[in-house]
Amino acid sequence: MLLQIQNLKKSYTQGLQQVDALKGVSLEIEAGQFVSIMGPSGSGKSTLLHLMGGLDRPSSGSVILNHEAIDTLSDDELSKFRRRKLGFIFQFFNLLPTLNAIENVALPRLLDQESLKDVEGRAKELLISMGLEKRMHHRPDQLSGGEMQRVAIARALISDPLLILADEPTGNLDTKTGESVLSLMRDMVEKNGHTMVMVTHDPNAAAFGTRLIKLKDGLIESDQSIPNQRQPSPLQTQ
Repeated sequence: MLLQIQNLKKSYTQGLQQVDALKGVSLEIEAGQFVSIMGPSGSGKSTLLHLMGGLDRPSSGSVILNHEAIDTLSDDELSKFRRRKLGFIFQFFNLLPTLNAIENVALPRLLDQESLKDVEGRAKELLISMGLEKRMHHRPDQLSGGEMQRVAIARALISDPLLILADEPTGNLDTKTGESVLSLMRDMVEKNGHTMVMVTHDPNAAAFGTRLIKLKDGLIESDQSIPNQRQPSPLQTQ
């Protein structure tokens, strides 16, 4: 089992009030799954994703990725773990505006003290696989929203992560561009064996996954498989 979530709880203090974002969530995710997580605002879906990625720490319970309890790691160990074992795709891309596409893709490994010379070839390979061979030297302000998100996906893959976490990855894209990005993400799972967990509010986006988990009031409301009824990504058939 790649990822095990055991009785995960997370509480926040807002003023004099305690808010229980997660109330004891347990689940397992196998390698090669594309898991969509849905739920109304305040259901705990983003909190769950952040805990899976070590971006926050649980109040209690554990997150075990590839037999390692990431909630027990020190801050320095956790930073290294995120760079080397996890890939992140965000709604607003989180690209550095002063870097071109190659440099943005290479960034996680540059932060790990590798040189651009050593990483550049792999970054270019990933950008070409995203259909961006003519945009590799462009900065984010010279790219469309869909192109920026594909750069972000390439960045998520640069360290060959065990798990890719996507937080509303199409929330800032139009419908057609969003579907192209989702098809690409699905193909990464089906053809390349990646494991993906995506939080989304959009049922159409969630349908690109292979499994749907619905949260409500900090608990799992339902967990079911999704039939594969999608067509191949346009980027993969060009």
